[in-house]
Amino acid sequence: MITLTGKKVSEGIVIGRLVFFNRGEREIRKIYVEDPEKELVRFQKARKKTAAELQELYEESASELGEANATIFEMQQMVLEDEEFVNRVVRMITEQKLNADYAVKESVESFLKVFSVRPESYVRGHETDVQDVASRILRILSRSRKDRMFMDEPFIMAARDLYPSEAVKLDKTKVLGFVTMYGSINSHTAVLARTKGIPSVIGIGEALKRDYEGKMVIIDGFDGKLYIEPDQTTMERMKQKKQQNLQKVETLERLKGKENVTQSGQKIDVCANIGSREDIERVLRNDANGIGLFRSEFLYMESPGKLPTEDQQFQVYKLAAEAMGTKKVVIRTADLGGDKLPESMDFPGENNPMMGYRGIRISLDKEEMFKTQLRAILRASAFGNLQVMFPMITSVEEVESAKRVLERAKAELKEEKAAFDENIKVGVMIETPAAVMISGELAREVDFFSIGTNDLTQHTLAMDRTNRKLTGYYNVYHPALVKMIRIVANNVHLEGKHISICGDLAADTSMTETFIQMGIDELSVAPGKVLPLRKRIREIR
Repeated sequence: MITLTGKKVSEGIVIGRLVFFNRGEREIRKIYVEDPEKELVRFQKARKKTAAELQELYEESASELGEANATIFEMQQMVLEDEEFVNRVVRMITEQKLNADYAVKESVESFLKVFSVRPESYVRGHETDVQDVASRILRILSRSRKDRMFMDEPFIMAARDLYPSEAVKLDKTKVLGFVTMYGSINSHTAVLARTKGIPSVIGIGEALKRDYEGKMVIIDGFDGKLYIEPDQTTMERMKQKKQQNLQKVETLERLKGKENVTQSGQKIDVCANIGSREDIERVLRNDANGIGLFRSEFLYMESPGKLPTEDQQFQVYKLAAEAMGTKKVVIRTADLGGDKLPESMDFPGENNPMMGYRGIRISLDKEEMFKTQLRAILRASAFGNLQVMFPMITSVEEVESAKRVLERAKAELKEEKAAFDENIKVGVMIETPAAVMISGELAREVDFFSIGTNDLTQHTLAMDRTNRKLTGYYNVYHPALVKMIRIVANNVHLEGKHISICGDLAADTSMTETFIQMGIDELSVAPGKVLPLRKRIREIR
């Protein structure tokens, strides 16, 4: 048995085989075949296998995430049965005598060009789903031993590092957990792992070797350990630890429906942070008071090659609004830049991207993109209690400019006679020392604040939170940060406005009592942290 130690990111115990993540995509070559009928049989078998996998994914998703979120796989099955798509592939194989892999790739591209622009087509707005179906067929057609493990059984992923755009796409039905050589516990990838509830350990270093590919391993997300080919004693100990955690979870389940109130009667809201539509069911399952932070930038990162359309965004925001009913859903406009770089946008090379071209600066610079998102949010506001929030604010002028774009979006929708909440609440993120120092002025411009402690900490300490060399210096409890939170709370309450904390510090139960004493109105955390936080609140005298 080999034991590797890293940094714990997301708690949990998982057991499975190790598969190394490879960013490189297999080249699909154009090959003329001698036996088209044999190639056609390959394609039809791959279709049949794909259909079975999609049905399995539908059933698993319906059980875990609810019917609303599982419908994506029904739509993918429609693509698989679409006569136009199937006939294109068949014609290329039989008439042009081309290999099935190339025929699928080319057929999907031409299929999307034709049908994604037709207003009445079910494909419009679901281009990513069509590509996902094609990728699944191609993986089956090109299956190797490793691919079989990747596709047919859940596994534990290993990588040098994971980008946020990759972490957000992790399929929980397949990825039991992940380990990386590098990375920071304060990175957006770590945040996503906690949001999705995927046990993970990062920063293991070069000791995580490719020689371990395919071996049975255990991730202990509580202690930051990876056990490779564990002995029987370790296996039994980890299984017992996993069972103890399940019992703890069952105990927390009893807190559903209970108030977030201290023994002295002080109440505080506990909401959840999400990054995709798949997270919504976890919010409901953990009985959050609402969605305190919807990181909408991940919709841009999930959309390969092009920006998400207004309708695509509208459907996701509408789903969140309807799912939460009267509970609020705070949508942060796209906080792009830094380490969140979608494929569909070009970003300049920067020496310090975390303090450069990002957040509201990009939105105001790309006004049409910004207005498209605001229109989608406004349209969805007709279906629930939606609120909008602007990220990385440093001045009153930025807020005024953002509100002007919002008003233009409202004016357009009024002219189109589209329904929306004309009094939608507007808030800002407090993530910079500048925002802290002018928080009194900002409070007169908006309805609520949300303190993003992750960025506020790195900007206050002048430390890149993703820099592994600074881990020993990076102090999330720094007196300056605590004092800043207190200043902001006082200023926002002087204006009679609402204040929340949505960074990782919000879930730190050692700080809960301090936040309540400061008068913080709301804590917004990863869905899996809602009930543990409620437990802590109810223990405070």
